[in-house]
Amino acid sequence: MRDILKTTASRRAVLGAGLAGASMLAMPSVLRAQDKSLKVGVYGGYFKDSFDKNIFPEFTKATGIAVESIAEPTGEAWLVQLEQAARAGQAPADLSMMSQVAMLKGQATDLWAPLDMAKLKNASGLIETFVNKYPDGRVAGIGAVSWYITLVTNTDVYKEAPTSWTALWDPANADKIGLLALVSNSFLLEVTAKTHFGGTNALDTEEGILKVFEKLAEVKPNVRLWYRDEAQFEQALKSGEIPMGQYYHDVTGLAAADGHPVRSTFPKEGGILDSGCWALSRASEKTEEAHIFIDYMCQPAIQATLSRKVGTSPTIKRDLLDLTAEEFDAVSSDIEPIVPRYDLYQTKSDFLNQKWTEMIAG
Repeated sequence: MRDILKTTASRRAVLGAGLAGASMLAMPSVLRAQDKSLKVGVYGGYFKDSFDKNIFPEFTKATGIAVESIAEPTGEAWLVQLEQAARAGQAPADLSMMSQVAMLKGQATDLWAPLDMAKLKNASGLIETFVNKYPDGRVAGIGAVSWYITLVTNTDVYKEAPTSWTALWDPANADKIGLLALVSNSFLLEVTAKTHFGGTNALDTEEGILKVFEKLAEVKPNVRLWYRDEAQFEQALKSGEIPMGQYYHDVTGLAAADGHPVRSTFPKEGGILDSGCWALSRASEKTEEAHIFIDYMCQPAIQATLSRKVGTSPTIKRDLLDLTAEEFDAVSSDIEPIVPRYDLYQTKSDFLNQKWTEMIAG
């Protein structure tokens, strides 16, 4: 279980900001099959291992399409690679699992081939958030995986679970909290907007963003650690050194199952729901195979397998799944989520980073 915990935690860096190291080189591993084939880029490390073991062989068995899986380098680096290759009419991968911000950046250059929803019968079960569209309505990507960031606590220190994100601002929690260190992976602007301003539309204007920053700055006396190293925070949470913070719901659940005094709580305002998309390079010549793959991945049975084996939250509606209540709660929640404002990290990236740095340093 401890190994699962470590690998699950390490995949998060890849899922969110991207992970250097083992996955920096796009190393293909080929599953030999018939003439039909598809190159699929996935987040590296544990994530790729899980897909190579649990997903791709079964897909090949079911469809006769061989999969060459490619460990993607960091999100931005892979996007640049795909862009440059597409300009030369080449596709390092036909399909790629992309972060939502990378999806928007790729849309700006028409990198993603529009998907034909008529060929994706299983996509009718998708939660609406997971259909990524160009401004003109063309479908740019389909939800591949999702995961939650929640409010986590050490149960030795906090006998009662907090029920709201307002706990981050509570003076009783001075110097006790660990929060993610970047504006673009903590999504604390969205948490603040939902908790104190009625919703993330408070971030629609720069004036609104500045008000939200002002409120968020009030948590600073409570923050012991702004963390980049997830393992560092996880250890401090388990020991009680930093007994509260934001962290990954499924990883915290695994730690609790392993006997550590930790819990994950979905606050009444919702957990933060982050996700990645399947996107097809415009340079790919494997449009048919790509549609077959995406449709396969949208099947309830496959989404349930991902939840059980990889720890991701389903991208399709709960009533279509055969997950038990316990299995569903281990990865997801029925409480309406806080969905990140990815548009802001594309259009106002410099402004947000500047204000974030000023807030932390100020």
